[in-house]
Amino acid sequence: MSLSGKVALVTGANRGIGRGCALEMARRGADIAVNYRSHGDEAEEVAREVRSLGRRAIVLQADVSDRQQDRELVSATVEQLGRLDILVANAAVSRRKPFVELSVADMQLTLDVCLWGVIHCCQFAARQMLSQGEGGKIVIISSVHAYLPIVNSIPYNIAKAGINHMGRTLAMELVKDEIRVNVVEPGWIDTPGERKYATEEQIREAGKKLPMGRLGTIEEIGKGVAYLVSDDASYVTGSILRIDGGFVLPRP
Repeated sequence: MSLSGKVALVTGANRGIGRGCALEMARRGADIAVNYRSHGDEAEEVAREVRSLGRRAIVLQADVSDRQQDRELVSATVEQLGRLDILVANAAVSRRKPFVELSVADMQLTLDVCLWGVIHCCQFAARQMLSQGEGGKIVIISSVHAYLPIVNSIPYNIAKAGINHMGRTLAMELVKDEIRVNVVEPGWIDTPGERKYATEEQIREAGKKLPMGRLGTIEEIGKGVAYLVSDDASYVTGSILRIDGGFVLPRP
């Protein structure tokens, strides 16, 4: 699954799933634009790892909830790396509270990043790919929250369900231009974000209850994304690839 000569932009690439996607694509030959909103030191570390693999890397700060910043994010990628072949729309945020306790600001933030941020980035990336005239690949990082009514996560659930349908519709619109669009649905993945809501011990014990007895890794998500943006997936578009270790399977 070589990605040699390709340029990929990954939003929220400084940590978690975005980091896993960026590094896996770099291992397969892609140059990487590492986007981050905060934690710039982590973004620089990812870029160093990409360069250690012999690939080019740039670090771009942008808040994906801001449309103008998304426009500039795509433009900067093209200006510094020459083109854009792959977008991984990954950046996300979540406010976990019971619905009756959610403020408008809580809901707005989640939807601005997880729904509107994906819309903006996909639109500017698609326009760039169309202007290049050589096709392209877009992968939207969704979640099993799009399918499961997980409590205390209503804005996040709404956003993820929305981008699932958006991805399938966008695939229909862009297939004639050889731009493939797919969605990845991770399950419970071992990321820094999980530490906001649980201790190491709680995460470890909860992982034992999953069908595979553990949380998934960012490397496992990265490999799925690398497949979807490679020529090995040349006949795959409009698909939702669930990488969840059986998380959604019925359990006693």
